[in-house]
Amino acid sequence: MPKITFLECSKCGEKFAADKPQNICPNDGGPLYVRYDLAAIRNQKESRAKVATGPKSMWRYSAVLPDADPLTLGEGMTPLLQSRVYPSLLVKDEGLNPTGSFKARGMSMAVTMARHYGLQKLAAPSAGNAGGALAAYAAAAQIEAYIFMPKDVPLANRLEVEASGANLTLVDGLISDCGRMVAERKDKEGWFDVSTMKEPFRVEGKKTMGYELAEQLGWELPDAIIYPTGGGVGLIGMWKAFEEMEAIGWIAPGRRPKMICVQTAGCAPIVKAFEEKKSTADAWPNAHTIAAGLRVPKAYADFILLDILRQSHGTAVAVTDDELMTGLKAMAAVEGIFPAPEGGAAMVAYEKLMQSGFLRDNDRVVLFNTGSGYKYVDLIADYWKVSQFALPTSRSMGGIIGPY
Repeated sequence: MPKITFLECSKCGEKFAADKPQNICPNDGGPLYVRYDLAAIRNQKESRAKVATGPKSMWRYSAVLPDADPLTLGEGMTPLLQSRVYPSLLVKDEGLNPTGSFKARGMSMAVTMARHYGLQKLAAPSAGNAGGALAAYAAAAQIEAYIFMPKDVPLANRLEVEASGANLTLVDGLISDCGRMVAERKDKEGWFDVSTMKEPFRVEGKKTMGYELAEQLGWELPDAIIYPTGGGVGLIGMWKAFEEMEAIGWIAPGRRPKMICVQTAGCAPIVKAFEEKKSTADAWPNAHTIAAGLRVPKAYADFILLDILRQSHGTAVAVTDDELMTGLKAMAAVEGIFPAPEGGAAMVAYEKLMQSGFLRDNDRVVLFNTGSGYKYVDLIADYWKVSQFALPTSRSMGGIIGPY
């Protein structure tokens, strides 16, 4: 595992030592990127070959991850499944990660480094799945976790946080309100903030999706990636992975995919900013959607996301809640995957882009289902107006089944 050469600000480019925990650039608030000596990794010509002998988790890519003792629950190595409807479409099912979403990757790395630095208290706002992942990994590391969630978060997210023993605060508001509470209290309480893009290591965990995808495709990349986008760490992490893989010679240069951001009509700040050719997004008023992970009124790293979309000649698509729920049901009924609403949104986006001609029939496309539908059963049941079955009035059934 390589030593970190330095941390680099994504805005001003200033470099910082990695010998202590850091959040954002003190000069301009830019998110920090972890940088390695990529030339040295490139000279280790056997490094890519060793991946195949590594563990069946994201830690098989240790050649490009920080030098620290991994805290793992088996995250990564999720299946890449051929669509049964579209010959050129593949589905990357991140719902099979620990805690049921891709958030496990980022929190595995963030808590690994928190333990490495000797931190004892971590805090984060969450729309749901990130909080559950932080609670699980903090429990495994025996580190205190303080998690702030909207009070209407999916029930599974709330229960997994409480079951893991983390300190949960339910907030009458959105994730932006939760983030403000963390920012206001962290110094007084002695918390280290592991919010989205406000520490450098969640990106390092999420970038393993890019490495894993390349390995599963024989060290090639698809023509396009469709990604449900709230805070956008997964999309940013994969783009960083592609940059690194080109630099160390693991993939051919100049073949990066079009990156496609998917949001919902009730909260689409990146889509709006992209269409208006802006470099940053305005906060989305009255954000609402059944896809809890997409209910992010303003991503902290919106300027990075928009730059990636334009660099990659990608695009941004918004779908309605009705459309994404249709996509969810179609994925379950045809593909055999019970996706999160975010995955349903990605499927609808693919169909829209095929109809518009942005994607062609022979474009090899990877669609990310970022979580399991089982994490959203209460919201899905409410949308479908499914009520719980009534319990029997008597357990004495008699007949063939039993003598009483």
